[in-house]
Amino acid sequence: MLSRLVAIASGGPHRVARHGRSFAALPTTMRAAMIRETGPSSVMKVETVPVPELKPGQVLVRNEYAGLNFIDTYHRSGLYARDLPFIGGQEGAGIVAAVSPEAEKFCKVGDRVAYTILQTYSEYAAVPGAKIIPVADAVPLDVATACMVQGLTAHYLTHSAHADLIKPGEWMLIHGTGSGACQWAAQIAKIKGYKVIGTCAKNKEAIARATGVDELIVLDEVPGTSYEDYTSQDIVKQVMEITNGVGVHAVIDGIGKATYEIALNSLAARGIFVSFGNASGAVPAYPPLKHIGKSSYMTRPKLLEYTRTREELLWRSEDLWKWISEGTLRVTVDKTFPLSRVSEGHDYLEAGKSTGKVVYKIDE
Repeated sequence: MLSRLVAIASGGPHRVARHGRSFAALPTTMRAAMIRETGPSSVMKVETVPVPELKPGQVLVRNEYAGLNFIDTYHRSGLYARDLPFIGGQEGAGIVAAVSPEAEKFCKVGDRVAYTILQTYSEYAAVPGAKIIPVADAVPLDVATACMVQGLTAHYLTHSAHADLIKPGEWMLIHGTGSGACQWAAQIAKIKGYKVIGTCAKNKEAIARATGVDELIVLDEVPGTSYEDYTSQDIVKQVMEITNGVGVHAVIDGIGKATYEIALNSLAARGIFVSFGNASGAVPAYPPLKHIGKSSYMTRPKLLEYTRTREELLWRSEDLWKWISEGTLRVTVDKTFPLSRVSEGHDYLEAGKSTGKVVYKIDE
């Protein structure tokens, strides 16, 4: 039991925490979207569960928003295994409700913060202090929530994951620039000085063009869905025409199964295929000899590896706050669902309808 705890009052049943000679109340229970079995979106149920106990080094955040990402659907469906049961989500933003003594160097009660940890579809989250990110005053909390996975992902994809195999002035191909992390990645790639070819479905053309891509390949939609049909255009041919036969030095690809061969065939000599998502299904195993023709590279990165230190986390987030505050980076919150309609958020994302960030409003 911590000898000292900083806390603020909240309604409902509560426990009392001590800070010096002062006392304040925290609730003992909260609402959370629980997943007790894997499967379709209907397996998620909003339940009343205990508020997390604060451990040394942690911060208790009263969530205002939780973000929704494709990886959340992979956890829920069982594509990416998790120990059951668990609370969904992996990013959130809100107000600091309590701080353990060891975490006081990172924040104080009442601060506006954002963070990434597992289990954020909930009213409260206990977050390691080192993962707490102060949110700039000019950035709304729903936008800050959007930054925690998609924004940070777009930053590491365009700054680090390509291992500097692309230089400013060279071409980058980014699939799905009409929505999700790649809508951000296209904008940040332009900030970095790359020339960008984007792909998108016809219904997302205006959004994709607004990212500032140099060239845009517009695709038909898969019948009955909002997804791009990557067979409706000869993307490799167009990429080679745009780049005068050289190809692109990096491909940023969150689509997966439908696009990996396009990515490999679009690369320039010693270019890199950065595969970070599976929107159309997982990339199948393929022989390394596919890379021999151009001595090309392939990487399958994840956000955790690119935010391992607090210094790296703050570097990436502070860049995002700066660009958003300046208006250089436009972040669109496309749809906000109340937590009570948690399954609808997953359905909306999986149907390919999103044109920006999808978030849950926690305090309905």
